Amino acid sequence: MMKPLAYLSVLALVVCGALVNGAVTQRWTVFEPNAELTARLHATAVRFEDWQPSEVPTDMPLNERSTATSRRYLAPSGRVAVVSFISGIPGSVATHTPDVCYPGSGYKVVRGMRKENFALPDGRACVAYVADFEKKTQTKADRVRVRWAWTTDGAWIAPERPRWQFAGQFRTPVLYKVYVATPLPETDADESPEDDAATKAFVAATWAQYSAAFGR
Repeated sequence: MMKPLAYLSVLALVVCGALVNGAVTQRWTVFEPNAELTARLHATAVRFEDWQPSEVPTDMPLNERSTATSRRYLAPSGRVAVVSFISGIPGSVATHTPDVCYPGSGYKVVRGMRKENFALPDGRACVAYVADFEKKTQTKADRVRVRWAWTTDGAWIAPERPRWQFAGQFRTPVLYKVYVATPLPETDADESPEDDAATKAFVAATWAQYSAAFGR
């Protein structure tokens, strides 16, 4: 027969497990997401000089209860950027990062993952990951630079272990992630040129405008 202390210990573990699962899967009403905020963020299109946005389908892998919106931005100069906004429960949105997905789609890593810092107009700092990838075909080499970061409140961060960091934020029912993908010029050498000033400014505007959308 189980002793009372052992029984209480097992019961406590079961209750804690149920509470954690309920928080992560958003079963409890106290953890209900802000649907209005999430809809507003998905509707946000970056406004930058004369770059024109158009919504495009996204083929990125999404876990259960995740949603993605992607837009392609084209400048008259020919510069291009694709911005993808993802929302969902933290356990889903914290995973499937470009350093895993791109190699899984046939790309090789040209320049490995590192962090970048951006100063936003509201005084907050943005920290994002960035990595460069390449996929070669018989006719061309497709090179792309991808930046990504997460937020729960408009402050963009790039934690070392996002899955573990966000798993503990049970009172934050929705995690948000942004990808900014910009093409790199074709070259025969394994090199990664620096972005031009217009591309850098567009990337900074992306973080700033999504951050500002939280405060409307």
